[in-house]
Amino acid sequence: MIARISIIAGLALGFCPVASLAAEPTAPTITLSLGGGDPKALPLTLQIVALMTVLSLAPALVIMVTSFTRILIVLSFTRSALGAQQVPPNMVLAGIALFLTIFTMAPVWQQVNDGALQPYLKQEISYQTAAERAIKPVRAFMLRQTDESELALFVRLGKLPRPTSSDDIPTYAVIPAFMVGELKHAFTMGFMIFIPFVVIDLVVATILMSMGMMMMPPVVISLPCKILLFVLVDGWSVVTQSLVASFN
Repeated sequence: MIARISIIAGLALGFCPVASLAAEPTAPTITLSLGGGDPKALPLTLQIVALMTVLSLAPALVIMVTSFTRILIVLSFTRSALGAQQVPPNMVLAGIALFLTIFTMAPVWQQVNDGALQPYLKQEISYQTAAERAIKPVRAFMLRQTDESELALFVRLGKLPRPTSSDDIPTYAVIPAFMVGELKHAFTMGFMIFIPFVVIDLVVATILMSMGMMMMPPVVISLPCKILLFVLVDGWSVVTQSLVASFN
């Protein structure tokens, strides 16, 4: 009686214990296909995967092979020398550095576009030839900004044969040499920017000491003086001009 009532209740609720026990669970199937079975479509699929990989690494490439690193570091040094730790904000400095990078790298990108990208889009050259043509202007830019000491350092670290010309240095050695050189140039420019502001700090601290105002922090007086001096000499324009001229 109780079993009959249970079966009737299960049927009323749309659930049958006997049917559910008899049914075996089935696992879902996942099918992964590259090129849809067509051998000619496989290279195109791999090209799409390679393109997506390059796009994901684009921010790192912008930092490694362009003028972005030097510009951002020099702007950060300028802000630190002023003593205004949060003005301008990091987002503003990064935006300025990005557009200055676009400005300074415009001739290089134009050469890449004319010599590699447009012929490839018109299907006049293969992607291998386009890649070889695209890297040449970028290598030329990096080699112009890199000293021989940095190149020699990575040739020695990589135990590479002694090059007879810059064309003999592989790109994987040129890129870190370029980055180290950018750090050296940026810190050199940052040191030159710091000198006048340090002089102002010393003068203000000496005046306060001579007046017996030892309890007053010198930054309270020096910060407005440094900002006033920076505005009078049009400091941002001077720093920008020096940065752009350093890449010529």
